[in-house]
Amino acid sequence: MTLQQSLAFAILGVTIALFIWDRIRYDVVAALALLASVAVGIVPADKAFDGFSDQIVIIVASALVVSAAVGRSGVIEWAIAPLAPYMRTTGTQIAILVSTVGVLSAFMKNIGALAIFIPIAVQIARRTERPASRVLMPLSFGSLLGGLMTLIGTSPNVIVSRVRSEIVGEPFAMFDFFPVGACLALIGVTFLVFGWRLLPRTGRSRTPPEELFKIEGYISEARIPEGSALAGKTVEELETLGNGEVTVVAIIREKFRRYVPSGNWTLYEDDILVLESDPHALQKVIERTGLELVGEKETAAEPETGHDLLSVEAVVTSTSPMVGRSLAELRLRQRHRINVLALSRRSGRMRTRLRRVRFQPGDVIVLQGAEDALPETFAELGLLPLAERNVQLGGHRRAFVPVTVLAVAMAAIALHIVPVTVGFFAAAVLLVLFRSISLRDVYTTIDWPIIVLLGCLIPISDAIRTTGGAELIAGWLSVAGGLLPPAGAIAMIMIAAMAVTPFLNNAATVLVMGPVAASLAGQLGLGVDAFLMAVAIGAACDFLTPIGHQCNTLVMGPGGYSFGDYWRLGLPLSCIVVIAGVPLILTFWPL
Repeated sequence: MTLQQSLAFAILGVTIALFIWDRIRYDVVAALALLASVAVGIVPADKAFDGFSDQIVIIVASALVVSAAVGRSGVIEWAIAPLAPYMRTTGTQIAILVSTVGVLSAFMKNIGALAIFIPIAVQIARRTERPASRVLMPLSFGSLLGGLMTLIGTSPNVIVSRVRSEIVGEPFAMFDFFPVGACLALIGVTFLVFGWRLLPRTGRSRTPPEELFKIEGYISEARIPEGSALAGKTVEELETLGNGEVTVVAIIREKFRRYVPSGNWTLYEDDILVLESDPHALQKVIERTGLELVGEKETAAEPETGHDLLSVEAVVTSTSPMVGRSLAELRLRQRHRINVLALSRRSGRMRTRLRRVRFQPGDVIVLQGAEDALPETFAELGLLPLAERNVQLGGHRRAFVPVTVLAVAMAAIALHIVPVTVGFFAAAVLLVLFRSISLRDVYTTIDWPIIVLLGCLIPISDAIRTTGGAELIAGWLSVAGGLLPPAGAIAMIMIAAMAVTPFLNNAATVLVMGPVAASLAGQLGLGVDAFLMAVAIGAACDFLTPIGHQCNTLVMGPGGYSFGDYWRLGLPLSCIVVIAGVPLILTFWPL
């Protein structure tokens, strides 16, 4: 072993140890590892930041933006709503939700697909009075299995494709992963439908963050516009659309006359509805029905071009000049270019017009205004914004735009019209232009620590290869591989990738194990594709811990899982993946 190889392995070993120690953030650890590699000379200074220009960084960032836009569109919730009546038992919930998230994960980042389905799963579990912990871990594992099916489903597939391009001269195509991945996903989902019983019977489920800040009983006003499909329907039909979470507490007609309706009252054009609801539930009803929040259009017309509108929850303090005054007196829209869209008060249900309510200390309101002007407005009005409670209320999202853009991008990639990088980057830019996602949300959606991790570890991975470290490890593995049949060598690589992933992150695992697997294939005189597939599957299928993949980390809090809960369901699933995956690889990628 040369000095350069020793230094490369030492830095890698310390990096893994720091990841396991988990006292320093993984992106900081990766940055320190890159600096150390430059300091000792295994990474040239002029190539230290080449990782940030790598295509994988662009793909991951763009995929997160596209995922967020699809999630905000509400299309997934709309599509799965007809299936809700069939999800009465844990088994059927897992069968439907895990299968759906698996299919979706094949065409978008699996963590993005999972993020869309977590609130849906929690809501269904709550309605059927079953622990969410029974569903969330299978949902996470299903997203990992679904990501195996396409190039862009999960980061390991993208990185393995990059490794193949460097070795063979041609990357894997979009659907090269599909035959093996689809079979494993089907087998895995079948196991999860029954295997969820291996989870602890009593979950220590913690309240999700959004529930900790949940504020019930918002009062808002919405107008039924001309030509609305709601005209002619009853109050009960409208409340049914809100799944019982939206209540019509009053109807304003003939400009000033207020009525308290019963469920069989008919709705008419230009009716102003006084609604009681949570903002998130109300937003869904607005998008389904085309209701217009009173004051929303006026607010949207006033901010200067280029400034995003933002809806934010805030508390009225005791020193606020709003106390004791109504919206009609305050004239907030004319003086501050903001509008109050909803109000919540603990004293009970309000049926009066929102503009006539006199504010009290402790009232919680939803304000809409230009993002750059809101901080100054809060200070002037004595309002206290609720941390991490920016809400999406008002504005009709064109729900099918993100799905259409994603479908066109996938088709262009599959037909080799554009590369994966260009396809996803173009999709992200178009979604911003179509206002399916704001620039503010773009920059908050991108997981910057992951981007830093990838950008820093790519040069270190290259250093393992350029110093001959990968060849050295391959030589060690070839000793064991030489004593095994080809199927045994494939299994060894897959298991090695599974073992390393919980401690190195799945993307980093592929960056390290990919060149090793390729070198081992060369030393054994076997085809490289099967070995790279084994690395991709092993790195993507981290079912043993909550730290190897973000999907597992994402469900840990809402599911109330402990570190040791994952292996209960994950170990048998990992064994199934190895047992089924090796013959599948050899079938579709013969040596």
